[in-house]
Amino acid sequence: MILWPILAGLVPSFLLVGLGGIVRGRLSENAWTGLDKLNFEILFPALLFTAAASRPMDVSRVVVIGPSVWAILTLGLVAGYTARRFGPERFLDFAGAWQTAWRFNTAMGFVAVATLTRADAAMMAVVAGMAVPVANIFAVSVLSRGGNLGFWATVKRVALNPFLLASVGGVIVGLSGFPVPVLIMAPLQLLAQAAIPIALISVGATMDWRALGRFDAFSGILVGVKLLLLPAATLTACVLLGADPAILSILTMFAALPTASAAHVLASGFGADRILSATVVAQGTLLAALTLPLWILAIEALV
Repeated sequence: MILWPILAGLVPSFLLVGLGGIVRGRLSENAWTGLDKLNFEILFPALLFTAAASRPMDVSRVVVIGPSVWAILTLGLVAGYTARRFGPERFLDFAGAWQTAWRFNTAMGFVAVATLTRADAAMMAVVAGMAVPVANIFAVSVLSRGGNLGFWATVKRVALNPFLLASVGGVIVGLSGFPVPVLIMAPLQLLAQAAIPIALISVGATMDWRALGRFDAFSGILVGVKLLLLPAATLTACVLLGADPAILSILTMFAALPTASAAHVLASGFGADRILSATVVAQGTLLAALTLPLWILAIEALV
């Protein structure tokens, strides 16, 4: 049965999220924040770079993937705004939750890509490299509109994003075809191996597990856009356009990912309602345990 290998690939990751919920009290909130910072600044950049730089990259796929992921993110931005009338009155609080309609969980992406027969981690690294800057530009821009961050401060925050720098660097190396020296790649690969498990455990430790009981029209629209509308639109477009099976697989899987687990951290940094955005993040992450395997099943059935 085709569903079993998919579940076998995803369930261990969701169990790590559950483990985080169990052990959350063993570390202080500051410690979990420190782990998130370590992942953001060092471990995940190492994963993104090594995944993209470890093998030669097809230029034609990069050219297709870039505009495609930008279109997916833009659809999330536009469709997510339909929740405005149901959201909080203050625009900044709305923007903190609105970003969940297009941002994505990179850790879950690297887990999910391993269950696909036509895509691999190198393609996921390209997707992340193309998507991270635009997703951040959208998020920082809408939050800046409700806050007081200036234009150049916004540009600096986006340009110095570690995910962006590592992804673009890895893509450039992959396109060049020149191998990275072993003495440099080996420690980066060791760091990369720790990124996903630490990220998943941290998600579970910082997530509000009671969030499903607080669903309303506002969060329902945002979660529905991220988990249902984006993958459905992407899969339909790929089929109608006759996209390469590998492109169909990676784009639809990317569109179906739950939102970024740290979206509430960015919202809080701008002064938005942290609890509101954290609730939507938790709702989407929990429901993705059901929707993501089904989308991967649909992908595998088509390719």
